[in-house]
Amino acid sequence: MWKHLSRAQWVAAWCAATIVIGACSVVAGATMSLGNGAVLLVAGLGPIVLMLCVWRRAPVITVAALVDLVNRPSREDRS
Repeated sequence: MWKHLSRAQWVAAWCAATIVIGACSVVAGATMSLGNGAVLLVAGLGPIVLMLCVWRRAPVITVAALVDLVNRPSREDRS
């Protein structure tokens, strides 16, 4: 199930979770000071930035590599 989620869905879920946690902390009575806001901002944006930097898509195949794959004789033909 987790493999079927796209990168955009993961980012949206993380942003929603961060907003919900921030809203719950304000409702619970936590004062929103500069320090609390900075911690919430880092906790919300840090993992997203890291995920977007590390999570790459599959490399795009070039035309030359595709032609080489098509024209390469199979192992069964070599024997």
